[in-house]
Amino acid sequence: MEDRSPVLVVHGGFASGFSLERKERVRQGIIRAATVGYNILKEKGSAVDAVEGAVVVLENDPEFNAGYGSELNVNGEVEMDASIMNGKDLSTGAVSAVHSIANPIKLARLVMEKTPHCFLTDQGAAKFAAAMGIPEIPGEQLITERNKMLLEKEKLEKDGKIANSEKNLGTVGAVALDYAGNVAYATSTGGLVNKMAGRVGDSPCVGSGGYADNLIGAISTTGHGESILKVNLARLTLFHVQQGKTLEEAAGLSLDYMKSRVKGVGGVILVSKTGDWAVKWSSEAMPWAAAKDRKLHFGIEVDEMTTIDLP
Repeated sequence: MEDRSPVLVVHGGFASGFSLERKERVRQGIIRAATVGYNILKEKGSAVDAVEGAVVVLENDPEFNAGYGSELNVNGEVEMDASIMNGKDLSTGAVSAVHSIANPIKLARLVMEKTPHCFLTDQGAAKFAAAMGIPEIPGEQLITERNKMLLEKEKLEKDGKIANSEKNLGTVGAVALDYAGNVAYATSTGGLVNKMAGRVGDSPCVGSGGYADNLIGAISTTGHGESILKVNLARLTLFHVQQGKTLEEAAGLSLDYMKSRVKGVGGVILVSKTGDWAVKWSSEAMPWAAAKDRKLHFGIEVDEMTTIDLP
């Protein structure tokens, strides 16, 4: 098989009401993640390596709702979800309700590669992490002052409607195509602010939070998790691609369906098996970046795109 031009696309989740200072920090974070992931591909790394590497950067960045910087549940605790998938053989790994590790996406990959299962949760995931030598950290190390304030604000408002939950839905994700023609996705999140303890959204659910199949492409989603779950947003979008739609058309059709059917808003990043890519969302903003042919494209708001050359 001839070598493909590698592609790496990342998203930083939904966003609204940014200060200019925070917008710049988010922009730098998303550029950093895309560059790390793309460099892995340039060194002939796998698509799985690349999406994991990119998402780890975002999990370690307090500006994003994943890993350090995750939203807090009703008890003021971090509960994180993540999933990853290899489009070569459809192998997948996912974890949910993870409390005390820095990088849930690394644990999800270990579930994929070191167990016969696809999905581990809560205490079972914690025991597996310990068995794999992943260091346990105090949960409070993942909590930022901003997220403490957001939780208090949310409890004061205590509305809970989708329209208001859009403020802080910052799931992160990545998709990639490597030189060998394999695709992969990774998605990671802290979930909704003020969520019930034990609530799991779309991010660790294959077919909703993401999907990867070498015969079609790869996708990672973000947005209102319950809405994304109801329509299987990731697989629905790739179904439209299978039916001959362009990536842009497929994304538009599935996001419009989710909005009209369940009043849900969301966003997607896609890469096709031939190396095309697309980003689309139905909210105010979604930080994203895409790297291909040594060029990096990035933006946050609709119709905003900057392109720079990569070394």
